[in-house]
Amino acid sequence: MKLHSTILGEGKPMLILHGFLGMSDNWKTLGRQFAEEGYQVHLIDQRNHGRSPHSDEFNYLLLARDVKEYCDSHQLKDCVLLGHSMGGKVAMLAASLFPHIIEKLIVVDIAPKYYAPHHQQILEGLQAVDEAHLPSRGDAEDLLAKYVKEEGVRLFLLKNLYWKTKGQLALRMNLESLVKNIEEVGQALPNDATYSKPTLIIKGERSNYITAEDEKDILSHFPVAEIVSIPNTGHWVHAEDKKAFFTAVMQFL
Repeated sequence: MKLHSTILGEGKPMLILHGFLGMSDNWKTLGRQFAEEGYQVHLIDQRNHGRSPHSDEFNYLLLARDVKEYCDSHQLKDCVLLGHSMGGKVAMLAASLFPHIIEKLIVVDIAPKYYAPHHQQILEGLQAVDEAHLPSRGDAEDLLAKYVKEEGVRLFLLKNLYWKTKGQLALRMNLESLVKNIEEVGQALPNDATYSKPTLIIKGERSNYITAEDEKDILSHFPVAEIVSIPNTGHWVHAEDKKAFFTAVMQFL
């Protein structure tokens, strides 16, 4: 699958994978900062997200293989691979399957464990927006607010809107496939998946995605991992404190 990406800067390749229902645009500001530090930053839309192709099939093995295919097609090696949430799970699996092309791994606020589905309300809201064929972003936000109370999460989700035709908004993501395959998003990393090169796990101090009990599990898959907690941040740690996040990544690199 030929993934869509935005490439910034020149130098060592750094691939950035967004989370579930996100897109590469979410990482533009940080991407530019990494590019200024001498990295060629590849902001990637994963399948069924952003401007990348749509597919009925959606699971972590396919997503990890998409990353490998992307590296092959762009002739990338010795890559830094960074992923947030769902993108972090993809990054973990890709690094364990293809360690010869991944030199360093950075995982943001996700553990290798299974997570029960917890996006139902958001998906219902997006389906309502998709089916309403609304004429303005304001109307879309008003409708989504009935399902998603947090303004920050709403604005993040509404970045997926685009003008399909004059006067009609639509969502870029393949919502039908994502709803159908929602069970896949929470799947655990396979028990035998390991990656023994430099690994950084960044967690939000106020996020419940990585608990103290998860650290042993993390180290069983990633034996040299260092785990860094960013104060006063939740799951969207990179958006909530860009400066501290950028500093933590650059210190590791």
